[in-house]
Amino acid sequence: MLQSKKTQLTGRQKAAIFLVTLGSEVSSEIFKHLREDEIEQLTFEIARIDKVEPSEKDQVLMEFQELMMAQEFITNGGIEYAREVLERALGTQKSIDIVNRLTSSLQVRPFDFIRRTDPSHLLNFIANEHPQTIALILAYLDPQKAAQILSSLNHDIQADVAKRIAKMDRTSPDVLREVERVLERKLSTLASEDYTSAGGIDAIVEVLNNVDRTTEKIIIEALEEDDPELAEDIKKRMFIFEDIVLLDDRSIQKVLREVDNNELGKALKGVDADVQEKIFKNMSKRAASLLKEDMDFMGPLRIRDVEESQQKIVNIIRKLEDSGEIVVARSGEEELVE
Repeated sequence: MLQSKKTQLTGRQKAAIFLVTLGSEVSSEIFKHLREDEIEQLTFEIARIDKVEPSEKDQVLMEFQELMMAQEFITNGGIEYAREVLERALGTQKSIDIVNRLTSSLQVRPFDFIRRTDPSHLLNFIANEHPQTIALILAYLDPQKAAQILSSLNHDIQADVAKRIAKMDRTSPDVLREVERVLERKLSTLASEDYTSAGGIDAIVEVLNNVDRTTEKIIIEALEEDDPELAEDIKKRMFIFEDIVLLDDRSIQKVLREVDNNELGKALKGVDADVQEKIFKNMSKRAASLLKEDMDFMGPLRIRDVEESQQKIVNIIRKLEDSGEIVVARSGEEELVE
């Protein structure tokens, strides 16, 4: 039988007690996500358990709760935020032990501490930095936050920053730590000394897919002059509203079921006739006639409003593509065979 003292329990023994406490139904679901060797080891430990003492069960459940709470704080606000919150709740030493236990095996992404920072505040810190430094930071940010910052940068450096993100491959941990020290007074040591990957074509495409259309056009046009090959590579992977003509009729009909008619009317204002016709022909005659009347009734619209509606529809298309409900044939890709 297991010893009752917490310090005498191994990690596997704790996991076994936890699974026994959860019951067979829940434990079997957990096993589905484990490797075969892990299942064998845990099964062996569970088989060795004769009886779980109440004190052991309480200790294991409390430790699990504390670790999950710490993991949630780290995910939401970074290591320093987690340590501060846990310190207030559990005391200094216990908070350090819990966070150290997690971060010893956790690969913490660089610049994790700015996850909760407002983009406008972050912009004030990095706007005057070298474009390479800005590119490095944006490459590690959430694409939507990076897009917000990229849109707000001086137009003179937007394309340069975008190009640097696209051509970025691997960055030394020493360089990352140096840049991090500029943004925060003190950071936890990176969990690994491995070179970390960020940036590249896919990274800048994801960022550009989230910026406003004006910023996107400025950057693409500048890249076309500076590096036509790179600009073409980026464009091949991007999807803009006008690319809706690349969708097959069945996919367009799926998209239209998700789109608000008012947003659709605004999005179609000012686009080429072939784009409008592609939409109208995938609607009933009555629906298409009503939509045309609504568009006429709208009168002139601000470009910004039109682009916002177009972006909403593009986001719906990307969501349907991600879920596998539709397939988007991008420029340069081979056509699909039914």
